[in-house]
Amino acid sequence: MSESAHSYSDLTGDELAGLVPELLLSGQLIDRSGMAHLISAFGRETMTKVAIEEWMAASPVYTHRMRTALGIDGDGVEDMFKCLQLDIGAPPQFMDFRYEITDKYHGSFVLDHCGALMDVEPLGDEYVTAMCHDIEDPTFDATAIATNRRARIRPIHRPPRRPVDRNPHCAWTVTIEPDREELPLPVDAEQMFTTNAAQLELSPIDATADGLVDYRGALVEDLQFAEWSHSALVRIAEEVALQHQLLALGFLISLRRYAESAEQVTEIYRKQFTGIAGLSADRLRSALRLGSDAQALAEVIRLVPVLGPRQYTGVTATIDGDDVIVDIPSDSPATHDGGWCTLLTVDHCEPLQAIGVAVEPHWTISAAETTDDGLRVRYTVGGDAQKESGEVAIARFSSGADFSFTDRGRSIPITPVASGV
Repeated sequence: MSESAHSYSDLTGDELAGLVPELLLSGQLIDRSGMAHLISAFGRETMTKVAIEEWMAASPVYTHRMRTALGIDGDGVEDMFKCLQLDIGAPPQFMDFRYEITDKYHGSFVLDHCGALMDVEPLGDEYVTAMCHDIEDPTFDATAIATNRRARIRPIHRPPRRPVDRNPHCAWTVTIEPDREELPLPVDAEQMFTTNAAQLELSPIDATADGLVDYRGALVEDLQFAEWSHSALVRIAEEVALQHQLLALGFLISLRRYAESAEQVTEIYRKQFTGIAGLSADRLRSALRLGSDAQALAEVIRLVPVLGPRQYTGVTATIDGDDVIVDIPSDSPATHDGGWCTLLTVDHCEPLQAIGVAVEPHWTISAAETTDDGLRVRYTVGGDAQKESGEVAIARFSSGADFSFTDRGRSIPITPVASGV
């Protein structure tokens, strides 16, 4: 482990290469944290509406950002697939997309493994249909339009699986036709483009560095992040952390439509934050092979995506003897957007406590106070082990909680079928 990581840029290239897939998976698990609380409060139908609306609000924005960051400037299916490989909606291996290109404007993909389906299938066909039909249709299109508004993603087959062990789990075609009507930008995405998150400047990529610095080349079967430059990996990690924040803002926009009161909005929003904070911190600590002392806790806080990227939240962690002090500024791009950080108050530090427990159950929040600049929270090692919160336990329902990534070797370019090569 790097001696003292204050940001993603302090990690080594190898550490970043292992961390980026973890960050992508963490983003996918946000819904495992939030949706159970929606079902409890409103039922399956409203949960489905919120899931659709949050992704339609966020994905066109963060896809546009990733295209810009990595020079993905084309308008074909290959460009769309590149973006999907860097999308929290499709973390590698957990959502095992296999792509095929026919020509520039035609292609297809299958999911050899769908972790989201594995999570939902035990709940029955109604929940599977809600995810694989009701949610996928509009949200796939919302993602596609960031590349080309004439793109359409349509199913060949999809769950509920018949027979029950059908593989691949689903198959889809992607077509772009020049005379087809353009899809409009979702209304919530229009609002999202005006946020600080959408316009945030992150770390520049050094175009002269060793390793890949953009994704202008061929689409590859599996992105091997070890082949990328250090500065490119830093930027990708920051963008993926920002994808977390954008999805949370999309969740908030939608939740406000259905909640009965502002208090209910805050309650559910905080539960979502708490669940993913604990689960994400646990996986990050394990991925970076950190210990359980003050340095480990400080590094998890600095790197966990739900509190980043730092340019957006301004969250800092410092070590004070055996304690860790966290400062959450009241004036940051995140607070102005109304993001997760606004939920942290003197009386409500549940997401931070969940992070502490994930590092070591004896970490407790011993003090929280308002300062001239925001909120200051102190972690101390306490006498009694703290139990994992119910919100984190709910998020662990996902098979992603224990998912392991495997080494798939080097990147292999995907050759268009129509070329005959």
